[in-house]
Amino acid sequence: MIARRAFVMGLASSYLLADSMRGISLGCQTNAWPVDPARFDTLLTVMGKIRELGFAGFETGFRNLESQAENIEAARQKIASSGLQFFGVHIFLSQYDEATHIAPAELYEKVCQTGGALGAQRLILSGAPVSSGDELARKVAGLHQAAVSAKKRGMKLAYHNHNKEFSNSAWEFQGLLRLTDPSEVGFLLDAGHAFQGGADVPAFLEENHRRISGLHLRDFRDGRQVPLGSGDFPLAQVAVVLKKTGWRGWVLAEEEREDGSKPGEHAVAPAIAALREQFG
Repeated sequence: MIARRAFVMGLASSYLLADSMRGISLGCQTNAWPVDPARFDTLLTVMGKIRELGFAGFETGFRNLESQAENIEAARQKIASSGLQFFGVHIFLSQYDEATHIAPAELYEKVCQTGGALGAQRLILSGAPVSSGDELARKVAGLHQAAVSAKKRGMKLAYHNHNKEFSNSAWEFQGLLRLTDPSEVGFLLDAGHAFQGGADVPAFLEENHRRISGLHLRDFRDGRQVPLGSGDFPLAQVAVVLKKTGWRGWVLAEEEREDGSKPGEHAVAPAIAALREQFG
């Protein structure tokens, strides 16, 4: 068993080195597995599975770190010893600040404090959609304010979209691109949600790749999410664009499910196989 584990870890390390040389790093969101926010060991177990599958880094929800706010040093050492890079901590809420349409400042400041201390590279914010120029302007101002908080903790800000930001010919997302400062606000493009929102994802990436620091990749068939590479998402075309543009950043598999089920390795293993096929 020990010999087999050593072989798997060595094989994964060779994959990680190859990814690094290409300039595209492969990561995974932890939400494909059940994680108990009150038990940090469950997150560490999931991180171990992500590492064994050959990913270079991980992203997780902010609630999975809240229990470690008073245990920073020990938790940071455990994360560092995983061999994974901590791509980002994600704030996704059912309700957002009414003024800015993102998380309230008191929440993201607390998340920045904990996430930055634990080694997270990015604060990732989702938000509620806007419907007017005034709401868009307030959302842009909120993102700039959040970027300042993230920077103080050694993190960068990345805004994460859902499909609604790509409705009406991507009116909102185009506005965010146009009005935010590229030196302060980056984007974690959820390409699967953008695809569902009607975007031509390869064309969008070719035009806007300089603003994108990471990609969430997910796949769909008949409107339901399926393991990456087994649905209608244009993964091969996306890979062609990323190689053509010389894009450098993180590609993250996100195998969550609409019904709340947690497919774990049953979905993530095919996902990384599909990523290897396209980027290897």
